[in-house]
This record gives sequence, C-alpha cells and structure tokens, in this order.
Amino acid sequence: MIVHDPPRCPLPGIALRGLVDEDLPDWYAYLSDPAVIEHTSWDLHGPESLAALLRRYLSQDPAAPLRFAIIDERFGRLLGTIGLHTISLEHRSAELAYDLARPYWGRGIATAVCGAVTAWSYATLGLQRLQATVLETNLRSERVLFKCGFAFEGLLRAYRQVRGAPGNFKMYARLASDPAGVT
Repeated sequence: MIVHDPPRCPLPGIALRGLVDEDLPDWYAYLSDPAVIEHTSWDLHGPESLAALLRRYLSQDPAAPLRFAIIDERFGRLLGTIGLHTISLEHRSAELAYDLARPYWGRGIATAVCGAVTAWSYATLGLQRLQATVLETNLRSERVLFKCGFAFEGLLRAYRQVRGAPGNFKMYARLASDPAGVT
C-alpha cells in the first residue's frame, strides 16, 4: 500500500518515508548481518527477495502490506524499516513488523517509530488491533513492544519457519483503546 503522508517520528533527525528502489542495497546489507536476523524469521535468498517485497509494498490495494523506510536525515540513508502486514480492513487489524541496522540499536529508534506507526495506524487507517509476533529469543523486540503498550497474549508454538526450522513466537497485541505505553 502506498502512503503519501507517513507517520512522523518524534526523535530529532529520524524520519519515516515510503521505501524506494534506492533503499534496497542498504536494506539488504544490514539484513545480511547475522546479528540482525538472528532473532527473526528473515530468510533472504539474495537482493531479489527484497525487490519482490518492495513491489508488494508499492501496490495500490488498500489491504496490501505497507512498509516505511526509517531514515537518518543527516545522511539520507536507510537505517531500518517498519510496517504492517496481514492487514484486514474488515476486522480493522494488522501485524506490525520492523528491523533496524545494528549500528542504530540501543538508541530508542525502534521504540519511537513503533509508537509513531502504532498511533498512526489507529488514527489514519482506523485500525482497532495491532499485533506483533516475536521469536521467543528476541528479548530486545519484546522490550520495544512492552514500552509501546503492547500486551503479551501467549506463545505460538512452531508458528513460523525460521530458516528451515519451526520457530516458537510470542504474540503481543495492542488495541486502539489501550494505553499508549511509555514511549
């Protein structure tokens, strides 16, 4: 889904915008870092895997997945992405997903953009529920979701394949009526 007015990040120097073809090399470079994907289900088979995803994000279909580039405004470079998939307009729900290059970890960026996209999805898209699944070993992502007001809902055993093996994921969710968290 193409978005013309993306959410605004509350952190100075960090912005959100639509992904473009020029982001693919930086996106692939940091997703090639084993530390970045260790606690995720990313399973890339070359840059063309991301190019195919980008085509889906650029769809005009209102129920298509959407993904924003997280940009360091000083350098204009991609440092991460965040977006929604499994969007159900009928049920007013979607799943949140994000990733961040390792040099930007621990700076509050993931929490800030998670909070911004969550609030935006309720106000702009009219969603009532956002959920996020986190590989059970991804403690950093769990902290991000907790800070953004997401509640733990349960363990999903063998929920998704993680580079060829079944992985257990924790389900987190936040309703539009829930408190915003501590972002």
